[in-house]
Amino acid sequence: MDIATIIGIVAAFGLMLMAILQGGGVGMFIDVASILIVFGGTAGVALINFPLGDVISALGVAKKTILIKEANTNELIAQLMEFANKARKEGILSLQGSIDTVEDQFLVKALQMAVDGQEPDDLKAMLNTEIDYIQERHSGGAEIFTSLGTISPAMGMVGTLIGLVQMLQNMSDPSSIGPAMAVALLTTFYGAVLANILFNPMAGKLKTRSKTELLQKTVIVEGMESILSGENPRVMEQKLHAYIAPKMRESVFQ
Repeated sequence: MDIATIIGIVAAFGLMLMAILQGGGVGMFIDVASILIVFGGTAGVALINFPLGDVISALGVAKKTILIKEANTNELIAQLMEFANKARKEGILSLQGSIDTVEDQFLVKALQMAVDGQEPDDLKAMLNTEIDYIQERHSGGAEIFTSLGTISPAMGMVGTLIGLVQMLQNMSDPSSIGPAMAVALLTTFYGAVLANILFNPMAGKLKTRSKTELLQKTVIVEGMESILSGENPRVMEQKLHAYIAPKMRESVFQ
């Protein structure tokens, strides 16, 4: 679970709620017409822009901003080093017994390919192809939320224009000016909140998650290629450490 995301959401909405309560009540910030325009309009435009399946899958992708267990790259390298030492001493087939202890399905696939006798170059090519398609799927999920971050303020502006038109057409009736102005201003408010507190930050978090996950998968590919090639474990570790910052590197030989 990502504590930073939870703290950020609670802080953003909590501070806004405090400001609202100090100036009056929450009720004045709730308008059904504004909600329908912004929320309904954003959902409708998203369905026009993206296939239904992609929009539905984006809801599942959104969980990755909070409910995710990040693997530690140093721990991953240490695990690969363990496999390298075992393969060097007992042979590549000895890794068959280690497959059941691995949680990362990408690493499981890489180990199974190695045990099945794949050549190092073939293994690297096949796994890199899978990484490319994973990156494409991740980019698609982030793109949807980036688009939602663009659509929601636009729908807020549409609601503002609707409210202003209603207000200007009924200037002779003072009682209609207030509700029309509420629609005009609240739609802009809703659109800004959705874009800047939810959609755009979620897209940014998904991109960061994708970079981390792809880096770790690249480490797996390089590590498994080194294992199949019979590379010296020390040389292999130095190669894998190139993917992380120097101050974060932890050697298993120290």
